[in-house]
Amino acid sequence: MLSQLLSGHFTLESIIAEILAVLLIIFLILPFHEWAHAEAAYLLGDKGIKERGRLSLNPLSHIDPVGALFMLLIGFGWAKPVPVDSRYFKNPKLGMGITALMGPVANLVAGFAGLLVYYGILCASPSFLVSDGLGGIVRVFLVFYVQVNVNLAVFNLLPIPPLDGSKILFTVLPDSAVAFFYRYQMVFFAALFILIYTGPLSSLIGFLSGGMLSGMSWLAMQPFKLFGLL
Repeated sequence: MLSQLLSGHFTLESIIAEILAVLLIIFLILPFHEWAHAEAAYLLGDKGIKERGRLSLNPLSHIDPVGALFMLLIGFGWAKPVPVDSRYFKNPKLGMGITALMGPVANLVAGFAGLLVYYGILCASPSFLVSDGLGGIVRVFLVFYVQVNVNLAVFNLLPIPPLDGSKILFTVLPDSAVAFFYRYQMVFFAALFILIYTGPLSSLIGFLSGGMLSGMSWLAMQPFKLFGLL
């Protein structure tokens, strides 16, 4: 969003739509992502997660001010990580992997819901989403909302500490390797941002997100095609 403003490639409708989408993601989707982690951990045995105040969809329990600011400025951010005590899991490594996976899954579910709304509106009023004014705002809102959710899911699934994907990877790595990654996770995290903003990793995320989005779009269209609406 910030890059659009700096380059001048924006319209009033697109700015309004993207700001609304980002606010929804900050106050609903990022908390949903973290709640999914917390709920998985709770069901797997970490009952203390409720006492730590994270088994909630209340945005105030999850919002990280810096992550929210990044989301507002560049369309990419984060919430406060959920503290999980894996000692309560029957299989700590597997439990952490499942708990980590549920966050990206929450983003994909949220993105898929956005696609269903998009195609539902398209079927109900085909001309609405291609119109200017309110229709244009709704179109950009839904497209941006879905793209951000898919990007967040793909990004978090990267097997780089401290992202969720690393904890999924740890389920098949020996303890010595896991300890090494945890010891240097901040180094990996710094390298992660360098690779994103210099280009190589952002290109990979874009490629993976595009493939994921295409598959989700095809799947979301099927119920409407089944009834001859598309």
